[in-house]
Amino acid sequence: METEGVNSYSPAVRALVRPEVHRLPAYDPGADPEAVARDFHLPRVIKLSNNENPYGISPAAAAAIHRRLAKGMGRYPDPAGEALCTVLADRHCVERKRVLIGNGSENILELLCQAFINAGDTVVTQSPCFGLHEIFPLMMGARLHKVPLRADFRFDAPRWRAALDGPVKLVLVSHPCNPSGTVFSGDQLEYLIHHTPDSALLVVDEAYFEYARVDACYADALEALRHRSRPWLVLRTFSKAYGLAGLRVGYGIASHVNLIEALHRVRTPYNVNQLAQDAAIAALDDSAHLQKSARLVRGERTRITAALRDAGFRVAPSLANFLFIDTDGDALSIVRDLQRVGVIVKAWREPGYESYIRASLALPAENDAFLQALLRTRVGA
Repeated sequence: METEGVNSYSPAVRALVRPEVHRLPAYDPGADPEAVARDFHLPRVIKLSNNENPYGISPAAAAAIHRRLAKGMGRYPDPAGEALCTVLADRHCVERKRVLIGNGSENILELLCQAFINAGDTVVTQSPCFGLHEIFPLMMGARLHKVPLRADFRFDAPRWRAALDGPVKLVLVSHPCNPSGTVFSGDQLEYLIHHTPDSALLVVDEAYFEYARVDACYADALEALRHRSRPWLVLRTFSKAYGLAGLRVGYGIASHVNLIEALHRVRTPYNVNQLAQDAAIAALDDSAHLQKSARLVRGERTRITAALRDAGFRVAPSLANFLFIDTDGDALSIVRDLQRVGVIVKAWREPGYESYIRASLALPAENDAFLQALLRTRVGA
């Protein structure tokens, strides 16, 4: 399906655009809080659409930024991110050359597709899925095979087996899943690893790892893959639990040095700014801030999930810092109703999930405001 923006191109420009671009779905970044406040004359808006850390940046990371600013910003950043990559390699007990940083982990997703995907290659991902897991492969002309969750949000082994039984170039999954927040059990992750062809690149996007890792049922993909000889890459980010969303820094750990070398070939030389590199190093050492952030999410996730289910909503079992909620109605309409009272969440438009919204977990008072506003939409008040 072509996007409205593409349809508005002049004939001359339209003729220049690659056919793959015409067919790309639009990425939804969520509504702009300032625009919502202005449009509805609101003094305050609660933004629950982008899974950000309500505590924001850690004090240690903020101090590192101030130190860097005092030194001046007139020079380019370290193009290889040597200091940050070394810290990450030491922390995860891997060779330094198997680590890559990016302008958010989504930058590395884009590099993966640019480096490895040819037109016509098959990419297997899950449904529902993070929008860029779909957009970047389609941008390169890939054929996308989306494996749906079962109706109870669980892993559908037979469908995965069928999807992986054939020529596959890339298998791309999020764990916890964005937008559902669900995870693979250890056995399910092992099933996925075992049945992914050795000729394919297996990529596990663990953007919400820090929120999920303390749960007994969570299977750490890096540990599951660490000693596998097959090609794999695990992605993580500082945008979520570490609170550095505005600085844009993520990283990948690969099975082989050659995978990272290929990604270096297609990345821009200075893709992660120096403030982001310094802040990320400092954030890694600020365990108190990370624990505080994860503790807030665990408590609020349990509390708000229970309240929603008591009110009759169907909620996916999340281990992330967001909830995937079946509104049993038109999600776009409900999102507009919520915006009118100053609450921003995201409507999910993927086929089969048009009644779902994804809502980030925030401070208790903000979560309460969301819950009350959502309940009012149900009764039509």
